[in-house]
Amino acid sequence: MKITYLGHASLAIEVGGKNIVVDPFISANELAKEIDLDQLEADYILLTHAHQDHILDVERIAKRTKAKIVSNFEIVSYYENLGFSGHPMNHGGSWQFDFGKLTYVNAIHTSSFPDGSYGGQPGGFILKTDEGNVYIAGDTALTMDMKLIPMQTKLDLAVLPIGDNFTMGIESAVIASDFVECSRILGYHYDTFGYIVIDHLKAKQTFEKKGKELILLPIGGGLNI
Repeated sequence: MKITYLGHASLAIEVGGKNIVVDPFISANELAKEIDLDQLEADYILLTHAHQDHILDVERIAKRTKAKIVSNFEIVSYYENLGFSGHPMNHGGSWQFDFGKLTYVNAIHTSSFPDGSYGGQPGGFILKTDEGNVYIAGDTALTMDMKLIPMQTKLDLAVLPIGDNFTMGIESAVIASDFVECSRILGYHYDTFGYIVIDHLKAKQTFEKKGKELILLPIGGGLNI
């Protein structure tokens, strides 16, 4: 499995011969200007919630690639009404896709489309595959529900928001890594806007003091599971 950081909370995942894009917010992110949106391959698009900084480029990618949109019922219904293909999920539910098993898990945040319409309840994803298991938290506060994850899945990587203000900050993310029993963390949802700019060195040192690894990839950079 290869995970590429596309900036903000956007990821590209290659697994099981398939290409997955998570929460695409690229075209309006000045930090991600080197990413060629029209060259991204996508068989699936995973959406954690409906905020603009997570769905901005969904239609552009889906029109070109015919990718299937996977999210909560409300978000998938929204895109299906626009003519796109989708697979609806809800909290606690799992589905075996051709790349692996996805489980939609709880996140504490808000969710509405840019026009103010209801975007359902926010969530995260557990991706369980033959190539490794990954928790993609989405935008969330620290929540005790995270303790349920390792009861069912041994994680190889946890992708956690670390920018604070709108989501967990560094200190809460360290606790979250304890809750999900994973010591290898990919940080995301930071630096894009003034509210969420972080001190990279301090963030890494905070995790190191707890015996954990915080990975902060350059935009366009990748890691293998």
